[in-house]
Amino acid sequence: MGIEEKGKSEKGEKWKREKVKKGKRERILVVLLLALALAALACGGKNSGNPGNSNAVLPMRVVTDDLGRQVTIPVRVTRVVSTAPSITENIFAVGAGDRLVGDTTYCNYPEQAKSVAKIGDTLNPNMETIVALKPDIVLVSTASQIEVFTKTLEANRITVYVTNPTSLDGVLRNLKQLGELLGTQDTADKLVADLTARVDAVGNKIEGQKPVRVFVQISKEPLFTIGKQSFLTAILEKAGAGSVTKDVESAYPKLSKETASALNPEAIILSDSEDNKEPNDALKNSPAVRNGRVYKINADIISRPGPRLVDALEQIAKDLHPEKFK
Repeated sequence: MGIEEKGKSEKGEKWKREKVKKGKRERILVVLLLALALAALACGGKNSGNPGNSNAVLPMRVVTDDLGRQVTIPVRVTRVVSTAPSITENIFAVGAGDRLVGDTTYCNYPEQAKSVAKIGDTLNPNMETIVALKPDIVLVSTASQIEVFTKTLEANRITVYVTNPTSLDGVLRNLKQLGELLGTQDTADKLVADLTARVDAVGNKIEGQKPVRVFVQISKEPLFTIGKQSFLTAILEKAGAGSVTKDVESAYPKLSKETASALNPEAIILSDSEDNKEPNDALKNSPAVRNGRVYKINADIISRPGPRLVDALEQIAKDLHPEKFK
């Protein structure tokens, strides 16, 4: 074999060796990339429900909401969206207002709630805005919102939690639940203890009093009141009163004037708003109007199931039984 042919043969062998090495390097690179991709997917799965922290593996826990649904949330919840004014009030009340990153246009209490990013109103929230806020959890107040929220938010790995207390006792339980959810148990427990003491104090003062027959007017025209399913019906009982519509099915029934005129309440409570400043004409001959026992109360504190229901309880009891609160 000549020198020239020998050189060509050596070059060919060297080329073959380099090609084999290159193939091995490419196969190793493919394996590494595949491993990285699988690791990223695993992290994303462990961190579902917290897209704002998608690069971190967060410890998770399972909790049960007011509908009995089991939902998965981070052990430490840091970003919350509220879809109702009552929920917003409760979040601040248990000392977790700093976790609130979004609430509704109607969330006006406490004052700090007004400066939180707005997601629309309770019935028409802006889903894109909620998703952009990257919450760990979205709190909704009624079962009717579930279908609207669940599909869109769960597609973005955002947990929906329903909080729907239907009585004062339910409100107190709910405040403790929020404390557990948001890691402010001590504040929530102290709040509930204080509220419970105030409720008990009212009960002690009015003990033995004859219940006053009360009509609650939610709106004048059309005429809406409270029924069996409203938490206000139980509030009245704790305040030494009895709703004249307590046996009407539904929470906030609409009454005809004929029905209302036959109720003859001894006192009327108006949910104070611009269009509800005086009793409906159907009640003008009632003992309540004849004796001047018509009382107004802030519409927000009797419509929102939160800590201020105890304010409402105290005010109603004082209005109806002033002699016990001198």
